[in-house]
Amino acid sequence: MRSRAPGDGGPTMSPQALQWLTRFERFLSTERRLSPHTLHAYRHDLAALRDWSARRSLHEWTSLDHQHIRSFAAQSHARGLQGRSIQRRLAAVRSFLKFLLREGHVRHNAALEVRAPKAIKRLPVTLDVDQMAQLLARKPADTLQMRDLALMELFYSSGLRLSELTGLSVRDLDIKSAQVRVLGKGSKERIVPVGSIALKALSAWLSARQALAAADEESLFVGRNGTALGARAVQLRVAAMARAAGLPQHLHPHMLRHSFATHLLESSRDLRGVQELLGHANISTTQVYTHLDFQHLARTYDQAHPRAKRRR
Repeated sequence: MRSRAPGDGGPTMSPQALQWLTRFERFLSTERRLSPHTLHAYRHDLAALRDWSARRSLHEWTSLDHQHIRSFAAQSHARGLQGRSIQRRLAAVRSFLKFLLREGHVRHNAALEVRAPKAIKRLPVTLDVDQMAQLLARKPADTLQMRDLALMELFYSSGLRLSELTGLSVRDLDIKSAQVRVLGKGSKERIVPVGSIALKALSAWLSARQALAAADEESLFVGRNGTALGARAVQLRVAAMARAAGLPQHLHPHMLRHSFATHLLESSRDLRGVQELLGHANISTTQVYTHLDFQHLARTYDQAHPRAKRRR
């Protein structure tokens, strides 16, 4: 965790306290093997706690008590942070204090009983089936467009997260068995099926990839320089394809995952199966898609049932 240098003029915590932040980040990276994106979120949230503590002359983590953490959460809310973001921030603080407790540096976890305000539940934004067909209908004109179509098809076919897709190597994809091996959150591995249309696009990309990829590059998707395609590059390509297809909304990779889950649940009604395919640890995370499904059913009911139609 980056810390303000003693000469910066602002209040600081003790060197020992700052060292504990560094040790915790090392623990998250090496033992828990969190993704760079998640590490960045922890770093950001704990930097906020560090600065808040320093401004109140709390120079050691042992000085923090339950009321301090409540005050920290309250100030986060007063500054405009929403419930979900405060929940994430408190989760980071709880994990850090749990680490300090395990290491014997503190005697209790002061954040255990502190709760964030309830988050407003926002339903995922998805594309409907016709919009997905419109998005994926464009015929690739060159090698990079073949790559873009292949990664889009894989997103939608298998419901991958952005980090899961960019982390794939050529060896993770098994064309013959129509499966891909994915490393998900918490380094949990799962095997996910790949649809026939996605397999066709991926096979075409693999043939073209040989002329583009560097000799020692194992990543499934590479850029024009022959090295692994990064997350930001994928986001830009997905958005560009949506614009080219004439879709009205801004498209990001997670919308493809949401669309995969929603369309699959509408067809199968198998919530547990969708949970496994998405790699959700808790089924409550998957249940958000049942709300989308109910919205769709409610619209169908309103349009079709003679007693539901509204009078004009």
